[in-house]
Amino acid sequence: MASRTLIEINKITKVFRSLDGADVLALEDVSLDVGLSEFVSIVGPSGCGKSTLLRLVAGLTGPTEGRILIDGDEVTEPRRDIGMVFQAPTLLPWANILKNVLFPLKVLHRLTADSENRARELLKLVGLGEFEKKMPSELSGGMQQRAAICRALIPEPKILLMDEPFGALDALTREEMSLELQRIWTERPTTIIFVTHSVPEAVLLSDKVCVMSSRPGHVKEVIEIPLARPRSYSLETEQEFQNISQRIRKHIFENQTSARRIGAA
Repeated sequence: MASRTLIEINKITKVFRSLDGADVLALEDVSLDVGLSEFVSIVGPSGCGKSTLLRLVAGLTGPTEGRILIDGDEVTEPRRDIGMVFQAPTLLPWANILKNVLFPLKVLHRLTADSENRARELLKLVGLGEFEKKMPSELSGGMQQRAAICRALIPEPKILLMDEPFGALDALTREEMSLELQRIWTERPTTIIFVTHSVPEAVLLSDKVCVMSSRPGHVKEVIEIPLARPRSYSLETEQEFQNISQRIRKHIFENQTSARRIGAA
C-alpha cells in the first residue's frame, strides 16, 4: 500500500545567472512525489541538477518556476524539519564525536537533559558507541560518515536529504555503508531523498528511483523497486535486479549519447 504523499515537487524549473551574465537552465519542468517514510534515489548524468533539486527541497534556494510542497505547505525558506548529509562528513575537527552529533541541537537551542542520551543511542545504532570521545581525525572515513548521519538524525527530521554521502569512500566501505543506511532507515523510518551515481546502490536502497536527463535536468522515468526487504548486494545476481539496473542505465546512456551528438553538431 502506497504511503501518503509528503513531498510534492511540481513543475520545477531553475535558472541560474552565471558570472558572465548568461542564464543557465539547470532544471526544467521537474515533477516528483515522495511518500511518507519513502526512500527515493535520484540518479542521472553529472551536471543534471540532482544536487540543485535537493537544495530546492531544503529551501536553500528557490525555483524559477513551479513550487515544492511539504505536507501541503510551500517551501519558501530553509526548514528545520529537514536534515542533510553531504559527500564529505564536514565534522567539527576540534570537537569529539558526541559533541559533533549534538551540535545541531545546540544551534537550534534544543539541548535538553536527555539530549546526550539520545545522541549516545544514535551512535550505538551505527556502531560508534565506543567512539563518542574520539576526535574526527581518529576515525576512518566510513566512521566519520556514520557520525555525520547521526548528526543529521539527532533533531529527528521529517526528511533526510543525502547528496552522494558515500561517494568519497572506497568500494567495500561504500557497500558496507549502504547496508548500514538500510538498517538505520528500517529501524528509524524517515523520508529520504538520496542522490547517487551508483545504479546498484540506488536499486538496493530505494522504494523508487527517479532517473534524470542531462542538463537541463528533467525526469526521464520514475521506476518502482519491488524487491523484498531487507536487501543485500547478493541480489545483484538476480534477474529482476539486473533488469531494473539495465532499465536505469539505458536512460543514462541515452542521455550521454544525445549530449555527445549535440556537442559534435
